[in-house]
Amino acid sequence: MTVVVERAGALDDGLREEGFRAGIKLLCVVRALLKKIRRRVMVGDSVLVSGIDWTDKRGMIEDVLQRRSETSDPPVANVDLLLVLFSLDRPRLDPVILNRFLVEAESTGIPLAVVLNKADLVTQEMKDSWEKRLTEWGYKPYICSVETGMGLHDMAPLLEDKTSVVFGPSGVGKSSLINFLRGRSCLPPDDIQALDEVDDEVIRVNEVSYRTGSGRHTTRHVSLLHLPFRGAMLADTPGFSYPNLSMVTSNSLASLFPEVRARLEKSEFSCGFADCQHISEPDCVVGGDWERYPYYVSLWNEVHKREEHEKAVFGTKQENDMRFKVRESGVKQAEPMLELKKHRRTSRRQVRQMVDSDVREQRDEQRELDELENADAAV
Repeated sequence: MTVVVERAGALDDGLREEGFRAGIKLLCVVRALLKKIRRRVMVGDSVLVSGIDWTDKRGMIEDVLQRRSETSDPPVANVDLLLVLFSLDRPRLDPVILNRFLVEAESTGIPLAVVLNKADLVTQEMKDSWEKRLTEWGYKPYICSVETGMGLHDMAPLLEDKTSVVFGPSGVGKSSLINFLRGRSCLPPDDIQALDEVDDEVIRVNEVSYRTGSGRHTTRHVSLLHLPFRGAMLADTPGFSYPNLSMVTSNSLASLFPEVRARLEKSEFSCGFADCQHISEPDCVVGGDWERYPYYVSLWNEVHKREEHEKAVFGTKQENDMRFKVRESGVKQAEPMLELKKHRRTSRRQVRQMVDSDVREQRDEQRELDELENADAAV
């Protein structure tokens, strides 16, 4: 795992003589205690590193500082902005899939912006239609084309002083967009290597299948990249086709639709029931005369069905396997709790998170081993 030094010298007298070491990249392993308490290190985390060997540029991650935000899929910490990226054509924009991505993005609580790429492949009428449609949904879309550069310069102020995540399905032009924003060319996959942690390489791009109209996964893992704008960083993430909405509940779903929020704010009255789900209940002030209402009902039924299944399988009791203490320095640190009694049930949400965490931890460990082997081979 690669860590970029942000501050150094406060705890090491030798560093004061040698100067500031910000920007140096260290190849680090994760302390075993962090793995025990399932404190996963994510891209974008601020971490404390000890035992640094400045010659070989290696160290050990001792602790993960408190996050101001995070996304679970893709896993990125301290995110300021989500760029929900879709293409107007090749692959053609599907409102059902777009709606699902928007709900997933809204569930993070992180500000988002909708970007529609490949505007050069469609008519002006279609561009105007989607702009009007998304505006009615509560979003102001950025319509652009990486191929021609149309509309991309308007995005610079949006990205300044932020850590942003590009979030969308495969084949919509995420890698091409990032290359453009970083001032690099979009070369075919046979001409360059895929980007790892090296900031001056060009990200590999792939063509969209003419037969299926879908894209191939170009990016294999999450990478945090610098942009040539003031304080801007961008996370390149693997594309995926279907967000699982694992953090969405039937009670929270309505709040993830800007149309519902707007109607509740404008209404002089409240719904007839305090727990109104806005699905045909009497005296509901939201109603069903808005375009995405059928999508909302469909998602509510899906989430409710999942909750009923999980309740039957796992029960409702929630537990945790760690506790948090605030040290003298003011840093909030996690500690392992005593092992849970066997008769107690683990919460269904924790079971999902544990499974996801185990899979990702295995991938991270394998990647760390590969990086160490490559570093030793280079020496």
